[in-house]
Amino acid sequence: MEFAVGVFFGLAGILVCSFLGGMRAVTWTQVAQYIMLIVAFLVTVSMIAWKHHHDPLPQLSYGTLLQQLDTRERSIERDPAEQAVREYYRQQAIQMQDRISRLPHSFDEERNALSARLQELRLRNAPLREIKTVERERVEFPRDIAAAQQQWNQRREEALARSQPSTPSTEPYPSPSEAERKTKRLNFVLLVFCLMLGTASLPHILTRLYTTPSVKESRNSVAWAVFFIALLYVSAPALAALVKYEFFQHLVGTPYAELPQWVVQWRKVDPPVFGIRDVNGDGIVQWAEILIQPDMIVLAAPEIAGLPYVVSGLVAAGALAAALSTADGLLLTIANALSHDVFYHMVDRTASHQRRVTTAKIVLLGVALFASYVTSLRPGNILFLVGAAFSLAASSFFPVLVLAIFWRRTTAAGAVAGMVAGLGVAVYYIFVNYPFFTRMTGIFGNRWFGVDPIASGAFGVPAGFAVAILVSLLTPRNAPVIDRLVTYLRRG
Repeated sequence: MEFAVGVFFGLAGILVCSFLGGMRAVTWTQVAQYIMLIVAFLVTVSMIAWKHHHDPLPQLSYGTLLQQLDTRERSIERDPAEQAVREYYRQQAIQMQDRISRLPHSFDEERNALSARLQELRLRNAPLREIKTVERERVEFPRDIAAAQQQWNQRREEALARSQPSTPSTEPYPSPSEAERKTKRLNFVLLVFCLMLGTASLPHILTRLYTTPSVKESRNSVAWAVFFIALLYVSAPALAALVKYEFFQHLVGTPYAELPQWVVQWRKVDPPVFGIRDVNGDGIVQWAEILIQPDMIVLAAPEIAGLPYVVSGLVAAGALAAALSTADGLLLTIANALSHDVFYHMVDRTASHQRRVTTAKIVLLGVALFASYVTSLRPGNILFLVGAAFSLAASSFFPVLVLAIFWRRTTAAGAVAGMVAGLGVAVYYIFVNYPFFTRMTGIFGNRWFGVDPIASGAFGVPAGFAVAILVSLLTPRNAPVIDRLVTYLRRG
């Protein structure tokens, strides 16, 4: 109940701002949700650190906590009970592999066995709970052989992952070989590179600067934004270390009859998201018996710190508001660009203001429906989609933005050519290397230097710079008024 109250009151202020309409209202929406999110998040981190370590600023000292985690992880891996749980999951993976190798016969056997079991329970008038459990298993059973192969493969991968020793907290790029470790390090650095340049290039972020009255105010605004964003991002790894320490010290090794109250409450929410099952039957919680999604850690952190349940509602409201306000900004930016830059400047220069506004509303609805359709296809997980968006933005916009401000020789033809080239390289790299698209097109490419598709901007950005500079040098210079405008932007 308190969680719902927190979400309700947290979103109430956000929705009021949203109904005001316009980019300024959307900007204030994000301001409200960010204040709410960062306050709830930072208070939670500080409270957990103070509760167990008497340290209100864990962002500066959680390195010592990592050493304690490393020691605890090594002792857990040597525990026979922990090894028994991992062996159980290894056997599960073997069973899943056996099912997959015996397809399609195993599909018919499993389906017929479920149907026979359900019929037997009904004939002997078994308890309703047992019947409902088998009925649910029958409904969730794959509908065809292809779905069975996909589902069983996923289960096999999950069981294999849980059968492996946990990744040490102090190892930055865990890999079996030095070559793979170098590749992981390269991908990490390039992903940071793409996220950084993409943040500076996303149109819906750049349009926020229109709400400031001058160039100087824009610079001050960006400085404060970077400060608070850095504060939040520095706190995230501290929270991860604190929560993991909480699991190791106050959950692993605890009898199931004495679970902490926050665990009892959150287990009821959604078992696949946060579940604990006594696999080896010893009545003691083992590390491999815990299944928890990262999002659930953030939501449960306030209760771990001893804060009221309503704070979890505020965190959830802040996260939901962030998604809503970001979607608002994206839709408004796309609709305004198509209605003003494309429709008004390229199609109908005589269109009235009212007609342009109407066109923007129609385009906004169309873009929203198209985005919903693409989402329904499930082209990838949210991490890849967000990362790819940053890479595409960096590849197409960042070279032009930098050159247009810091190099007066940049021309319109060079800017367009740079955007097209950067975007083309990034899109090509994603299409020939990401499984969703390779399955659709049948075109398979080789990863350049082992770089993941999510970091395609590592190739798109240099291509955009090179093409923009080359085409600008081959085309006539800009008019003097353009040079004066660039000088004003840099010195304003």
